[in-house]
Amino acid sequence: MRQITTQKDKERKNRTKQYAVGVILVLIMFLSVLGYSFQREEQDSTKKINYNGFNFINQNGFWVLEDQNFIFRYNPLEVEKINSQILPLSNYAGKPLYISSENQEAGSEIYTNLNPIVQRIQYACLENETCDSDLPIKTCQDNFIIIKEADNEDISQNENCVFIQGPYENLTKISDEFLFKIIGIREQ
Repeated sequence: MRQITTQKDKERKNRTKQYAVGVILVLIMFLSVLGYSFQREEQDSTKKINYNGFNFINQNGFWVLEDQNFIFRYNPLEVEKINSQILPLSNYAGKPLYISSENQEAGSEIYTNLNPIVQRIQYACLENETCDSDLPIKTCQDNFIIIKEADNEDISQNENCVFIQGPYENLTKISDEFLFKIIGIREQ
């Protein structure tokens, strides 16, 4: 048989249920906010790295060298080291720079980072090479960076010509490696 309950008892039970549901919802909301804050701290810590005393901050998908005007698609931890001997950044300061690139993104990486340092940047064609457009012909007497597709990854220097070579999909990483070396982020 069912027990007879008064209106007061029903209201008390309903109020108790409402309080319980309210407490549970407040607890869920609190734990959600707490979880989000921990996730946010984790994301913030992965957006900064220190490499050889240089601080990199990830901003909008690019790695910015803190307190300097250099921006990279990749950070030094994402780029393989390539053994090479190339001239430092001071070799380019205040002089014209010529670029020939088979990869627009890699060429832009060099252009963006060296433009404030050099006198001017111009696309050109290396002497004895076939070029598609009416570009000026330059030699290795000029500061010239040539970015070419090749099977093996390599950075080499012949007089004032720097040759950045590798598979097409890796040319931007190799260009970043070149920049890390001339800036002094990586040892030669």
